[in-house]
Amino acid sequence: MTQSDALPIKVGSVPNCHSPGPGVDAGPDAPVIALVGAPNAGKSTLFNALTGANVTMGNWPGTTVEVARGAWRPTVDHDCAAQGCTCTENCSCPATETAGWTLLDLPGAYSLDPISPDEALTRALLVDCPPAERPDLVVVTADAANLTRSLYLPAQLREHRLRVVLALTMGDVAAQRGITVDTAALSRAIGCPVLMIDPRRRNGMGELAQVIADQLRRPVPAPRSRDLSVTEDGAEPDELDIDDERFAWIEEVVAQSTHHADPGRRTWSDRVDRWATAPVIGPVLFLLVMWCVFQITTTVAAPIQDALSGLFSGPISDGAGWLLTQIGLGDTWVRGLIVDGLIAGVGMVLTFVPLMTLMFVLLAILEDSGYLARAAVVTDRVMRAVGLPGRAFLPLIVGFGCNVPAISATRILPDAKHRLLTALLVPFTSCSARLTVYVLVATTFFGQYAGTVVFAMYLISILFVVGVGLLLKNTVWRTMGASPLVIDLPAYHWPTARITAAVTWQRLKGFLKTASGIIVVAVCVVWALQAIPARGGADFGQVAVEDSAYGVAAQAIAPVFEPTGFGSWQTTSALVVGFMAKEAVISSWAQTYAVSDPTTGGSAADLGTQIIASFTESSGGHPYPAVWAFLIFLLAYTPCVATLAAQKREIGLKWTLFGIAVQLSLAWLVATAVFQIGRVFW
Repeated sequence: MTQSDALPIKVGSVPNCHSPGPGVDAGPDAPVIALVGAPNAGKSTLFNALTGANVTMGNWPGTTVEVARGAWRPTVDHDCAAQGCTCTENCSCPATETAGWTLLDLPGAYSLDPISPDEALTRALLVDCPPAERPDLVVVTADAANLTRSLYLPAQLREHRLRVVLALTMGDVAAQRGITVDTAALSRAIGCPVLMIDPRRRNGMGELAQVIADQLRRPVPAPRSRDLSVTEDGAEPDELDIDDERFAWIEEVVAQSTHHADPGRRTWSDRVDRWATAPVIGPVLFLLVMWCVFQITTTVAAPIQDALSGLFSGPISDGAGWLLTQIGLGDTWVRGLIVDGLIAGVGMVLTFVPLMTLMFVLLAILEDSGYLARAAVVTDRVMRAVGLPGRAFLPLIVGFGCNVPAISATRILPDAKHRLLTALLVPFTSCSARLTVYVLVATTFFGQYAGTVVFAMYLISILFVVGVGLLLKNTVWRTMGASPLVIDLPAYHWPTARITAAVTWQRLKGFLKTASGIIVVAVCVVWALQAIPARGGADFGQVAVEDSAYGVAAQAIAPVFEPTGFGSWQTTSALVVGFMAKEAVISSWAQTYAVSDPTTGGSAADLGTQIIASFTESSGGHPYPAVWAFLIFLLAYTPCVATLAAQKREIGLKWTLFGIAVQLSLAWLVATAVFQIGRVFW
């Protein structure tokens, strides 16, 4: 890694692992257990299984890399000698005790030789810290089906004074491939405890806890000895000599502890991947799968969404109005804030909860099954054409859920230019917040074809990523290139209900957190602006929305969007509010039309009628080209303030402002072109 690629990770700034700052842990004196392993080896699945929901994520002090941290309190055998018990023959001590350990889920790493910021942090915490500040024990997850490739990191760790436990995962995959691992022989050869676990089904968790408890009671073992004092030519050993010794040792260890019943046997995963990762069929299959996801989402969730919309616009709004009337606030601005503001705005966003839930469930199934990992292979050629490695697709695909963690995920890229370009491209990936607006608009204008329209928006998102990437590569970074993709593909699995539910809830919780946080603030700000009279002389809260501060400001901005076909002040004002969070576009529409016509109550059907009328008027009778222009502008312009904050943290203020300029310019130009060309034919 060159000096320009280096990151702000200083050994001296790495904190004591036993006191890692605020967050979830098992107590100030609790032993610290670090989980490490290569990507797709089951490390994070193990961490989630052991800690449950009691987890925090945060940037490690002195770095910009996130580390998950949680508490694990397993039940283990009581050890009288270790506890200093003065037992007699009739021992009264309990047979078991509850341990309390703090778990750290360190970033995935193939070795202790860092090529990216996350791997640099893993090395810093495990090796570069003084011995007294290292974790009390390290659990290494390794793929039993690919043991030779998985033992390099344990080999390096055994060269340091660390308690190490090797946890083998993917035992079912190894069995399918006819591979048998003798854990006892492997333990003797490596010099540390080895056991087989299945974190997806939570098998072996008790045995792992007991092994860790036993190891914590013992002194730190001596490092693995190596005979590298003299090489064949008599020179001092260099890094290549050290690596040769490690690989020779790994080969000997694997030979002593594994047996292959049929080394040439092809697995079910191999046969599926012959088609799933093929140059032509692979991308077509991926697009077909994603089309099915969006079609199922929009079709199945629509009736539930309509029912929730009726609930908010009917009984809840009526009940709130009645209650406010009973306490004497029925004709005051308080009613406007609660009914026309919070219930109409936040309620409309919450009607999308079933849709988001179904979407997250389907994506979690694809992810847990192992299929989504193939997307990186399928898109490798496209990524390299842009000047990015195939590995850059991983942050980009995270961006289709949320742009904020996607920008943080760019840290997995070893090259600084690749990280910068990927962070600039992430905002063009269509996040789940935009999905809510897509569905509302597509359902309103395109009915039964809404799923196909939403799918098209995700294709357009990919085209934006590729197009902007090519533009920046050929202008800003003309010399940037990318190496071919090297990635471990996990075997296909039947998805488990527990993991699917956990992943779905984690993502849905983020959506609800936005709705209860930023959206509430946005709704209150919009309502206040709509309540402040700017002309006409009406009182506060009694002004027509077009004469309010909100309406007057929106009308001043609207002419900028007349060439795009959606230059109505109701639509442009919603886009301005959407700068905070894209879900706020819906809440802004719901508030504006509820205040303009209180009889609508903000229901989905009436809101759709208002939106159709607005687009028809602003486009001069060409609503469909205007709708496509609006959707494309929504996709391309700045996602939200949280994304900007993440970009500023990762790539600095200058490049963040550069990204905003590119997003707004491109959004307006493409939207204008779509409408101007579209209205000629449509």
